[in-house]
Amino acid sequence: MPCPCITLLAARQIDGAIALFSAQLKEHGITTPADDLRLVVENVVADPRYGFIVLASMDEVGPVGIAYASCLLSLEHGGISGWLEELYVLPEWRGCGIGSRLVAELIRRAKELHWRAIDLEVDSSHQRAISLYLRHQFQLHSRTRLFQRISSGTDGGIAGSPGQPF
Repeated sequence: MPCPCITLLAARQIDGAIALFSAQLKEHGITTPADDLRLVVENVVADPRYGFIVLASMDEVGPVGIAYASCLLSLEHGGISGWLEELYVLPEWRGCGIGSRLVAELIRRAKELHWRAIDLEVDSSHQRAISLYLRHQFQLHSRTRLFQRISSGTDGGIAGSPGQPF
């Protein structure tokens, strides 16, 4: 089986990224409008202060996997850190090592950017994903993550246009 090319997401690849993120969120029962996804992806591509997105693609197939690490200034880690917000591989390409390659590239780029840490969450029943992250030296947390939705997203959620600060 040919090996996908893993690269930093370019502006010309945004449509493919939106399709992958939409599929990921749908699998998890999360409904985020495509326009909202596009706004976030465009901002991340335009301004590396928001993090980065890596894409796995095959010449004859197109995008097959994606990972997004958002950037944050963390008190807990004492500096710039990241949150692995999404990692997704198309179902027909799972089990081929693409997820592992995406995680490795994400870690490599985070080290290059001198991030202090990368945090993530995994559905507690998703043992396959947990095993993937443990193989890459992530550690289990004893904490439980909670959230509260503040905005419906109708206000845009991001001030300005791509590249403009929140």
